[in-house]
Amino acid sequence: MRRISILGSTGTIGVATLKLIEETLKAGEDYVLEALCAGRNARLLAEQARRFRPAITVLADDSQWPLFQELMQGSGLEIACGPEAVTEAAGRKADWVMAAIVGIAGLGPVWAAAGTGAVVALANKESLVCCGRALIERAEAHGGRILPVDSEHNAIFQVFEAAERARISRLILTASGGPFRGLTREQLRPVTREQALKHPNWAMGAKITIDSATLANKGLEFIEAAYLFDMPPEKIDVLIHPQSVIHSLVEYTDGSTLAQLGPADMRVPISHALGWPNRLGWQAPKLDLKTIGALTFEAPDEVAFPMLRLAREALAAGGLMPVVYNAANEVMVQAFLDGRVGFTAIAESVEMAMMKAQSPTMALSPAKSHDMHTILETDRLIRQVVSEVSGTAETCKAI
Repeated sequence: MRRISILGSTGTIGVATLKLIEETLKAGEDYVLEALCAGRNARLLAEQARRFRPAITVLADDSQWPLFQELMQGSGLEIACGPEAVTEAAGRKADWVMAAIVGIAGLGPVWAAAGTGAVVALANKESLVCCGRALIERAEAHGGRILPVDSEHNAIFQVFEAAERARISRLILTASGGPFRGLTREQLRPVTREQALKHPNWAMGAKITIDSATLANKGLEFIEAAYLFDMPPEKIDVLIHPQSVIHSLVEYTDGSTLAQLGPADMRVPISHALGWPNRLGWQAPKLDLKTIGALTFEAPDEVAFPMLRLAREALAAGGLMPVVYNAANEVMVQAFLDGRVGFTAIAESVEMAMMKAQSPTMALSPAKSHDMHTILETDRLIRQVVSEVSGTAETCKAI
């Protein structure tokens, strides 16, 4: 029996994880839930808690606490509220932790989970982007491990031959291209929130869907890949692959290129992380290549979609620049979702924030790794800067 905690249980990844757990339980797997944590969806969290009966259930949003208490009345389950309670629950002893809280809000809980010795299935891009190798080293120092759940990184992990690292010539991340593939920068200016939220292949939360539309999602994954697989940026490429069948590839110096293929269903990479180092037996959706017919590829347009170029620049700059990239993007995505700025303003403001961060007036620390206080303080400062240069002061907060 394995003890499992799920951070971000009411989001897309959390819901998929719980569904997968139910399906694998039928196939003979054995789990017990230690913690369920969610942001503000009190009703769904209460349903999950009553169904799976974890040792503790935590709601992060204080404003929804009265409703959550009412919904949990008579359940006999331990409940708690607030960001600190989420971090405490993440630090409880567990064998496997799904880290799926979106944005910088997931940083503290992921850091806590990495210190428990658990296998941390990482779906929170921002924590690794901001902490870098320090997060991986923390997990390993406590006897645990970080396993990638993003479909692209999980695909690389499945075909990455660690013993042959010296003979790996490239990691190739694939991207669907989002809903606006082929449009020019000018054609992107009038894009609406509703249009940007219509991803052609994947069902995801709003923030990640917008990131996919701007290619910020791929930019974050580019930074992640460098840290996860300890590879230099010049050995990481991105290809647009509209069918989302090949999730990523590893190219070796002997001419072999290994790829992982699968349906556009997050339960597949989640199941790999949940079963690792073995594979789970469940009624997984199958890939029908006859129906798909053709697989196509093209280079990303970094003029129309500059977020990928900016991510590469942030990684090259090092230090706290990936924190700047992430913080500025989070603020601007929320501003776009709120209708305060246009679609192309997201990348424009991120670039302005990165330029300002390099100016003598700000002078970010050049150190390769930083403590949690420095990372969070930089995140706070950049949110303030972005709100000033973009005129979106109301969005200067953690998402």
